[in-house]
Amino acid sequence: MSQSRLGELLVREKLISLQQLRQAQEEQRRTGTQLGFALAKLGYISDTEITTFLSAQYRVPAVNLAEVEVDKELVKIVSREVCERHIIIPVSRAGSSVTVAMADPTNLHAIDDIKFLTGFNVDVVVASEAAIHEAIEKNYATTADYTEMLADFDGQDIDFSVEDDDVNVNELQKEAAGAPVVRLVNAILVNAINKGASDIHIEPYEKKLRIRYRVDGVLIPEMEPPIKLKNPLASRIKIMAQLDIAERRLPQDGRIKLKLGKGREMDFRVSVLPTSYGEKIVLRLLDKTNLQLDLTKLGFDIEPLKDFHWSINQPWGMVLVTGPTGSGKTTTLYSALSDLNQPGVNISTAEDPVEYSLPGINQVQMHDEIGLNFAMALRSFLRQDPDIIMVGEVRDFETAEIAVKAALTGHLVLSTLHTNDAPSTISRLLNMGVEPFLITASVNLVLAQRLARKVCAECAAPHKIEQEVMLDLGATPEQLAAPNQTKRGRGCKTCNGSGYKGRIALYEVMRFNENLKEMVLQGASTSELKVAAIKQGMNTLRMSGIAKILQGMTTPEEVGRCTMGD
Repeated sequence: MSQSRLGELLVREKLISLQQLRQAQEEQRRTGTQLGFALAKLGYISDTEITTFLSAQYRVPAVNLAEVEVDKELVKIVSREVCERHIIIPVSRAGSSVTVAMADPTNLHAIDDIKFLTGFNVDVVVASEAAIHEAIEKNYATTADYTEMLADFDGQDIDFSVEDDDVNVNELQKEAAGAPVVRLVNAILVNAINKGASDIHIEPYEKKLRIRYRVDGVLIPEMEPPIKLKNPLASRIKIMAQLDIAERRLPQDGRIKLKLGKGREMDFRVSVLPTSYGEKIVLRLLDKTNLQLDLTKLGFDIEPLKDFHWSINQPWGMVLVTGPTGSGKTTTLYSALSDLNQPGVNISTAEDPVEYSLPGINQVQMHDEIGLNFAMALRSFLRQDPDIIMVGEVRDFETAEIAVKAALTGHLVLSTLHTNDAPSTISRLLNMGVEPFLITASVNLVLAQRLARKVCAECAAPHKIEQEVMLDLGATPEQLAAPNQTKRGRGCKTCNGSGYKGRIALYEVMRFNENLKEMVLQGASTSELKVAAIKQGMNTLRMSGIAKILQGMTTPEEVGRCTMGD
């Protein structure tokens, strides 16, 4: 069925209005998707309604692909390219017939292609375009990209015995330089870039080798190469990172720089860790072109952003950003430094490691093995006539003491701490041994943050969330009574069927005012500080998350995953 014909029939059956059809056609032209997908994305009609309509129109059975297990043998016969070209997916085989789910049951070219590829008769069932794309991603994602490369490896000579301590370096180099290994490693790195991964995990187990990508903060299985590739893969990556390939007993760290053409470069920070069954390798992707330094686009609301700007524009004092590893602390600090980076200002940073180079800022890489730690770097900075100092992390009393004294002697100090929320940062400094009067005299503001996955913009659709779910999260009846824009992603090619694409930061900004300072001097607990800060207008991480849900940016599951209840 042509797209125009589908639109006409939907209007005729009064399932959509003519105005809605025109808006969907405009969306279709803008994004290059099919009309049914555009209509569903705009919320004018659901996937189920379109599928039911097509099923009745052509007297073809409808199928719910989410509940169907696709035959893996058919996936090997019918390529992903054919499925994406015709918007189809082979589902099952019975006797001399193969059942194929199609978005357009009248597509005779697709039926002929399947007949030719499989040699079977074709039974057609209908499914929505979005459901077919999701099924393609689910069933082809971990196999299609690597099939050709892995064809060079047979399954023979797989050995699960304990490795000998003696290492033949020449043999390792020879294995690592083999064309199939080189191609496979390159494909793993490039695929991670294309999928927007932040980390690659290569993990050896007793009888399998697993590769996973971390996309938007969540680990997703990518592939399982033959177990005998664990040593060649590890050796190839270690050679690229200029590490010792003969050393398999100690952890090693290195860096790979990959040139992608058109002047674009990607850095991979490599960490190798010996485990029971081989070396686990984690590569962190550092793409400067994707470094978002605009604070308004990171997820800051207006009032907290005003407080943060006030704190980083003070002539002296401390600004502390807190949260677990991977919560975006470094990006927030880089954003602040980018705002402060002026020709008349001297900025020095102590980082471990230096993730991105920022022109105009003096960045120092820590080397604990030779004694260059945060405390030593801070002492040196104070002899370098600094205006602004950034310390990667306050880990101990010595670093905290020097940072506080720097903040008290006319310098603006930015740093991070690992705490669960903003108020507990004060307790952490006290536990390190910093005197209360020094904390109250030096700290300007504490910011806690988390990263929650964003609803995919391409497949987002209006979605009503049950009130009980929101009340359990901590939303107020007043918030739920007000108009909201709650959404959920249905899953599409852009988001690999997850319904999420990209991340948004949730912020808890505690401006350290006179009332809070007085409470610290009187020995107030973390919970008392939190209650007082909320009374003074601080939104907690959970409150920030609830606001983002009501704005249609994320979902209750994400906010529940990355924040604690108040």
